[in-house]
Amino acid sequence: MKFDMGSTVLSGLTTQSQASSRDLGSLIQQLIAAAEPLEGRFNGAGKAAFDRFKANSDEITAALNSALSSILGGQAGMDGAFTAGEGEHADNASSNMAAANFDAARFGGR
Repeated sequence: MKFDMGSTVLSGLTTQSQASSRDLGSLIQQLIAAAEPLEGRFNGAGKAAFDRFKANSDEITAALNSALSSILGGQAGMDGAFTAGEGEHADNASSNMAAANFDAARFGGR
């Protein structure tokens, strides 16, 4: 199996993940705002669940943002490692080519 990834794939993924992180935070806030009119309309277990949701919504948002931040950090680390490895690979190839004796490999006479 061949794995071929361009040099901009991880940075593009990070950019998309950052946009998704902002979108998720906005969607959670919209969900909380949309649930406001329902306050006071529940009784019993439904009211308790709604109250827990509302009380924990900031904590839920913070936990999701923290998880996404960790994902973004991992993507940035992978991008740095990939870029460094690609540069090292190019440097090694150049160094090995400079040390090679290409004249000794020629079979034809001059």
